[in-house]
Amino acid sequence: MAEVLVVEDDAAVREGLQLALRRQGHVVHTAESGERGIEVLVHQHPDIVVLDLMLPGMDGFETCRRMRVSGPIPIIMLTARSDDFDVVAGLEAGADDYVAKPVEPRVLDARIRAVLRRAVSERPAGGQPEPQERHGDLVIDRAGLEVTKGGAPVSLTPTELKLLLELSRTPGQVFSRQQILAAVWDHDYLGDSRLVDACVQRLRAKIEDVPAKPEHVQTVRGFGYRFGRS
Repeated sequence: MAEVLVVEDDAAVREGLQLALRRQGHVVHTAESGERGIEVLVHQHPDIVVLDLMLPGMDGFETCRRMRVSGPIPIIMLTARSDDFDVVAGLEAGADDYVAKPVEPRVLDARIRAVLRRAVSERPAGGQPEPQERHGDLVIDRAGLEVTKGGAPVSLTPTELKLLLELSRTPGQVFSRQQILAAVWDHDYLGDSRLVDACVQRLRAKIEDVPAKPEHVQTVRGFGYRFGRS
């Protein structure tokens, strides 16, 4: 069970999602606008946000960016558009995943559970904690799920953290986008590789000295990505 905030201006869609997610065992808060969604986020501290892209006033892009200021809250974007630009722009604004309308409640519930699993799936089950990994000035603490760069903490969303943990587990190994989708997004079908590319771009902006010439998360043209050997 999770505490979910649904930000959707269409009352029928909003109420339908609220009812469906409650039936799946979630606690659901709702908001009809981006401004109201931010207020609910600040006061209720939900586990995850389901955010409509096409909102009146403050649209979903700006709402997503402002919500990111509050911390690494997982965000799933809802979009009625098939326009590639809108999907990519939403992911670059900070969304962790997206679901196209009309929304199938079971699909949305599965995506919510998958996103929330990322924050805890890397914790050791027992035994000795793994040592901290050092890659130049980048330090990865798998046991504590913390990342620092130059001694300063790096604030990563659960998806960004899972991506970094998966790639850095085997430096030098090349992962295809579909392999990354399966490992990070838990998609058991041929998912959208734009999720991977947008998340890589956001991760690089946080951990690379020069994102345009990445040292850690490197592109292998025509294949995918790899984590650079120290």
